[in-house]
Order: sequence, then structure tokens, then C-alpha cells
Amino acid sequence: MTASRILVAIPLPEAHRVLFAPLREAGFALLFNDSGRALTREALLARLPGVVATVAGTEPYDEAVFAAAPELRIVARFGVGHDAVDLAAASRHRVAVAMAFGANHEAVADHAFALMAALAHRILANDRGVREGRWRTGTHLGLFGTTVGILGFGRIGRALARRCRGFGMRILVRDPLVAAEEIVAAGAEPAPVERLLAEADFVSLHLPLTPETEGFMNAERLALMRPSAFLINTARGGVVDEPALVEALREGRIAGAGLDVMWCEPPAGSPLLELDNLVLSPHIAGLSEDAVRRMATVCVDNILSLMRGLDPGDGRLLNPEVITGTAD
Repeated sequence: MTASRILVAIPLPEAHRVLFAPLREAGFALLFNDSGRALTREALLARLPGVVATVAGTEPYDEAVFAAAPELRIVARFGVGHDAVDLAAASRHRVAVAMAFGANHEAVADHAFALMAALAHRILANDRGVREGRWRTGTHLGLFGTTVGILGFGRIGRALARRCRGFGMRILVRDPLVAAEEIVAAGAEPAPVERLLAEADFVSLHLPLTPETEGFMNAERLALMRPSAFLINTARGGVVDEPALVEALREGRIAGAGLDVMWCEPPAGSPLLELDNLVLSPHIAGLSEDAVRRMATVCVDNILSLMRGLDPGDGRLLNPEVITGTAD
């Protein structure tokens, strides 16, 4: 008999394949994404025949994908965002969707802080200058004593706040789902969006991509930021109105931005690539070595638990009705 297949859709180096060995030991055949980038819809569909579970990246899972993959039973996200998964469609097709909550938030917070530091100290510009023979003394903003505005105060936002406290930074937070008392207890100050944007030296986005947050940082909100302020986005590209950001950066209405996520990934031909007041990275904020190990462990546990008909716990399963028999 042919073993049921599990697709590891995330583009990880071959050295990390051993992290998924427990799935092979449990009797599954593993199919890896060797393309070096996120799978397109067409590439995903080509790999799904015979696949019962995926270790999912940012490739799309919607009604058409689920309809074309009747054997698929589990989508185990290698991360915490699920904007690429149509949860209602998954439930209709009785596909369990599980997350790797708690596995990579420290890594994302590290990366957000690193982007802040690179911008504040003009690391890339100074590096280019020295390499090109320009040795110029100049000032930079620095980090100590500055103000950071954190939009979204889940695991990642709170982890970033801990780092900022260590640098004596004033921390403003806006998250309507978190009580003011909880924000204060974390050493931060609750603030409405308008005041946060107007007072922050750094605005760091930690919002999920939903219909309500799509384009959240639009032209109007960007206009509220200081000309000396920086925007940091390690969440999803869609929470920023990218053309409005490009215009604000070109005209110097904000000082710069650090982006790990963009509208199109990779951003071939994007006007972002023409700007020099940007620090860019290829959607890798959550991929520290430790975070990759943790996410792989959680994904393996999610798949093996769900294959036995068990909820893996810790709120990881987003649609428990698929295993309780209450899905439509």
C-alpha cells in the first residue's frame, strides 16, 4: 500500500527536513517544497493529489483548493497568521486548520526591533557610504528614550514591548481587544490611534490581516505620523496601503520604513525597490533557528493529534467542529 502523503509546503533548507521525521516515522510519506519560495495556487494544486495534510506557509487555501483536494484533512500552519486560509470553506470540507501559536513570537519581536535599530542608526546607509569611500560624520536618532507605538498587543506586540522597555523607551499601545489595565501592567500606555501615530518615533504593526485591518495604515493615518518617524511592518503586507506608503516615503513625509512583508512577495518591479529610506527583508521575521524548530514541533504534534481525532489543545485548532462532528 502507498503511504498517505503530507506536503511540507514551506520553503525550508534541506537541513531542516529532519524536524519532520516524526511524521515519516508515523507512516506518512513526506513531500517537500523545493522551489525556494512560497507555492502559488497552481503549484499547490499540482502537489495536493494524495496529500492528507499540509505544513502550510502563505499559499492560498480557499474553496477551489479544498474542492480540488478531497483527500486533504489537515492544514497545519507553520506560523500564526491564517489570512491565506478560508476557514469557513475548510470547515465545509471538514479540513482541520491548526496553528503554531506560541512558537515564533519572540523571533518576530526580535526582527521588528532589529528593523527599528537599523533605521534609527542608519546602518544600511552608513554601510553603503563606507564601502563607496564616503566617510562622513552624521547624527542619527538612536533608540534610548524614544517613543514606540505598538498597534496590536498580542504575543508579538507584548514581546516587542519587553525589548523596548530595556532601552528606556516610552511605549504607546492600541489594541481594542486588550484591557487598559493589562496594557499598563505590561509597562505601556494605552493610547488612541491618532495620538499614538502623532507621538511615536516608531510605529510597529502587529495586526492580523482581516477585512477590518486591510489597508489600515492608509494615507490619512500615515499623514498623522511625524516626518522623523519610522513605520515597521512584520505583520502582513496588506495592513499597509502600499502606494500611500511609497508616496509618503518619496515625499519625506515620514523618515523611513522597515518591511518584512509586502503586497507582492517577492516584490519584483515594486516601487519600494527604488527607495533608499527602507530596510527590507523577505518575510523571514519568524524564522529564527529556534522558532523554526518550535514551529516544526508544534506542526508535527498538531498533525499527529488530529490524525488520531484529537484536539491538540492550547487553542491551536481553529475549527474544532470538524472533529466533533458539528461542521455543516
